[in-house]
Amino acid sequence: MNDPDVSKQIQQMVRFIRQEAEEKANEISVSAEEEFNIQKLQLLEADKRKIKQEYERKQKQVEIRKKIEYSVQLNASRIKVLQAQDDIVNSMKEYAAVELLLVSNTRLTYGKLLKDLIVQSLLRLKEPVVLLRCRKDDIELVESVLNLAKKEYADKANVPPPNIVLDKNTFLPPSPSRENAHGSYCSGGVVLASRDGKIVCENTLDARLDVVFRKKLPEIRKHLFSQVVA
Repeated sequence: MNDPDVSKQIQQMVRFIRQEAEEKANEISVSAEEEFNIQKLQLLEADKRKIKQEYERKQKQVEIRKKIEYSVQLNASRIKVLQAQDDIVNSMKEYAAVELLLVSNTRLTYGKLLKDLIVQSLLRLKEPVVLLRCRKDDIELVESVLNLAKKEYADKANVPPPNIVLDKNTFLPPSPSRENAHGSYCSGGVVLASRDGKIVCENTLDARLDVVFRKKLPEIRKHLFSQVVA
């Protein structure tokens, strides 16, 4: 083989090697680009998921905060409504307490009421000997109805008339007045106790008002606030 032929073969081999190298380089380049694109897509998807998760987390926080704020406002509104209702109810009770003071102004009516309260107390105590306390201003009126109260109790309970000891040393507080605006007071009525003091029946007008008010409170609230949404 002469020199020109050898040279020609060498050039062909060089071209072949170069072509193989270029093709391999292209394959590597394409493969690398594909891998890069895949990784880029994976990173983008991961970032999208992170952004979506962060958005959902913040959205939940906003929703929770709104619910908390709504609940706080709703509770505050309910408290205001309940407070307003309590104020109305308490004002009614205060008005009734003022009206109670007028009861003792009519001697005949108040005397009958005192007798009924004494009989009611005796029926509750069912004691042969009792101690009775009243306001100092009511001593005379109480004494005037004691015998009637004893007889009525004896007839109703079918027992001998009881011995009622009227306490003339310790009295129930007086009616409320400007001079005694912040002290204890009693609008009228009586308190009876067993001889040993272990059983007490408080039958003052103020105690009766409290009892009636507690019993009627649900009915009062329903009547006054039936249209108010709790």
